[in-house]
Amino acid sequence: MQDPSGPVRVLLVDDDPMVRAGLTMMLSGTDQLVVVAQAGDGAEVPDLVNRHRPDVVLMDIRMPRMDGLAATERLRATPDPPEVIILTTFDADQHVLRALRAGAAGFLLKDTPPEEIVTAVSRVARGQPVLSPSVTRRLMARVAESDRDDRRGVAEGRLALLTERERDIAIRVGEGMSNAEIGRAVYLSVPTVKTHISRILTKLDLNNRVQIALLVHDAYDS
Repeated sequence: MQDPSGPVRVLLVDDDPMVRAGLTMMLSGTDQLVVVAQAGDGAEVPDLVNRHRPDVVLMDIRMPRMDGLAATERLRATPDPPEVIILTTFDADQHVLRALRAGAAGFLLKDTPPEEIVTAVSRVARGQPVLSPSVTRRLMARVAESDRDDRRGVAEGRLALLTERERDIAIRVGEGMSNAEIGRAVYLSVPTVKTHISRILTKLDLNNRVQIALLVHDAYDS
């Protein structure tokens, strides 16, 4: 859990030393963030997380021994894991979906402006996924078709565990609506919407609203 009185602690994971150096220089230029450790491969992540207790891990996808997808899945399966942001390019959409299903809080393109990276890391540390509605739709459109029917059945069964109100809110999360937009649409206050979303996450054993959106997509996308 992030210390609200201190900067966000960040672990950088990328096999390119130049990328790590650039990100370290950029992130160290703000009082909001501090880079506590670096790794050149996903296999190094568990030990560094145990030693340095980062709030957020910036994770590359392609690395030599253990890629960022496997490292994310392993890390998010541990007790009280840090949040994970995937560093990627748009040609890796399906890989990003795998990471999001594993519990990653979102992704950043490697050419994202520095101030946006700082803002995104800070948001994720506060429990707010960094995925815009337009990007969510683009990623969902790239889901592999081969197991769509199986995923639909599983997703429909899980959503059936929700009340009608919770299911309505989940669908609106899947449409990319903010809490304020959902509140206006269903005539609820923002705190009440947040309470419903927390209940949805607990009932469905999900990490964040991105995973709610993916579940809704699996259930209702034709």
